[in-house]
Amino acid sequence: MPAKIHPTAVVDPAAELADGVEIGPYCVIGAGVRLGSGCRLHSHVTLAGPSEIGPNNEFYPFASVGQRTQDLKYAGEPTYLEVGEGNTFREFCTVNRGTAPGSRTVVGSHGNFLAYSHIAHDCVVGDHVIFSNNGTLAGHVAVGDHAVIGGLTAVHQFCRIGAHALTGGCSKIVQDVPPYMIADGNPAKVRAINSVGLGRRGFSDESVALIKKAHRVLYREQRNYRESLDVLRAWPERGPEIDALIDFVAASERGIS
Repeated sequence: MPAKIHPTAVVDPAAELADGVEIGPYCVIGAGVRLGSGCRLHSHVTLAGPSEIGPNNEFYPFASVGQRTQDLKYAGEPTYLEVGEGNTFREFCTVNRGTAPGSRTVVGSHGNFLAYSHIAHDCVVGDHVIFSNNGTLAGHVAVGDHAVIGGLTAVHQFCRIGAHALTGGCSKIVQDVPPYMIADGNPAKVRAINSVGLGRRGFSDESVALIKKAHRVLYREQRNYRESLDVLRAWPERGPEIDALIDFVAASERGIS
């Protein structure tokens, strides 16, 4: 089925629309936008390029995706945005392209980005994430799969949010949040593991118990992080979840919350 374009929409001739795309009233599609099959733009959506947007993404009114970076160092070079499939971008969401020549912002698949959420330049966002209203990333932030960004949470540039982590509403994230953890506060600190989220995503009771034990080693036993990692590495039963936690913490450059 060919693309369906409302007569009030403005589509640049250099944009590429796959079959089944639906463009609603007063949308603007710029040059360099490649829009995958089944995407739906409700109304008043602006897409700018160069942007590669996969199939079955849904954009609600006044979302603005693929605009130039807000970084003042940007001098007009070609930068990119890459979006996977099956995401929902609610009202007034903003996603910016990269800053350095050839750089890109990357958004995965099956995410739910609620109203006023923001993804800045050069961020890498995984699959199945949820950004609550006004969840905001500064530049160069990495967000792992299945992470949840609480409403009105602000994440400092170059921070990382681990897979299956959750941030509390109105939190200020200035250091990395390890996988599986809940971070809350201003500045945010890890408070507990995301046991409810892990259960919903099929983690076994044994895996959750190990993650809880690892949390105790990292946050309750009065060691520095290097010593804590040595303890975790010595566990014969640690499994892939604990390996992922060890790798994340060991790679941290900002420290962990």
